[in-house]
This record gives sequence, structure tokens and C-alpha cells, in this order.
Amino acid sequence: MESRAKVAGHPAHPILVVFPLGLLLTSVSFDIIFLFNDNSTMAVVAYWMITAGLLWGVIAAVPGLIDWMAIPAATRAKRIGLFHALGNVAVILLFGLSWWLRTDEPGHQPPTLALICSFAAFAVGGLSGWLGGELVDRLGVGVDPDAHLNAPSSLSGRPAGEMSR
Repeated sequence: MESRAKVAGHPAHPILVVFPLGLLLTSVSFDIIFLFNDNSTMAVVAYWMITAGLLWGVIAAVPGLIDWMAIPAATRAKRIGLFHALGNVAVILLFGLSWWLRTDEPGHQPPTLALICSFAAFAVGGLSGWLGGELVDRLGVGVDPDAHLNAPSSLSGRPAGEMSR
């Protein structure tokens, strides 16, 4: 199934999702560093990474939703896509709660519940990311149906089924 939301001929969701994944999941690393060395700068960095990750997560969700709505009903891909989306919503909600719990004093020790939410979101994000990989790599969602090893560039304007010269 070819993606409905594209940027320069490529599916937009996989392009955009690297930002929230990288920002949100790396914020957990800064929380761990903070827990080991009590450096308040690490807590501030984690807070702002969560802030940016939440914004990018909302942006990345839009083309993901567009593509999911185009998947035919009653297919494994539609079910996997739903679990992937629900997992991503849980990640956003958990990191959102973690962010909210930190807003009073982002440079201080994050509350225990904020850390628990971030660590849980990290785990859910890993599972949800795997489901996203299952959609693309195993089920071909977002992949041009005529893709092949010698397909012309997506910028060429030629269909993927055409042989590259």
C-alpha cells in the first residue's frame, strides 16, 4: 500500500517520526544521567527534550493517521496500525504527564512519578516502534507497490515500476 502523505515522493510519517522518537527516548538517558550525578543541567535538558518531542509527536501523527485511514478494513495491517497508533498515543500521554509534573521546577529533581512515566513511555515506545517496523517491513504499508531494486528515483516523476536506465 502506497503512502497517501508524502514529502518529495517518500512517506512523511517515517521521516517525521524520528524526531519525537529521538527526543523523547533520549530524554530518558538524561534522566538516568541526572539520577547518577545529580547535575541539574541534565534535568533541564530532559525537560526540553520532552517538550520538543511532544510537539514533534503531534506533527508526526498527522501523516500517520492519514496513512492508517487508507489501509483497507479487516486486514492485519489495519489492526497492527491501530495498536501502533494507540501505543504512540500512550507514549505521548505518559511523556506529557512527565512533562507536566516537571513544569514547576524543570532544573530540579524530577518527581518520582515523572520518572516512572518517562521510563514506562520508553518501554511502550520501543514496542510501538517495533509495530511500526512490522507495518512497513513486513506488511509493506507506505511502500510503493511497484518498488524494486532498480526503480527510478522518486524525484524523477517516473513510476516505480519503470526500469531505471
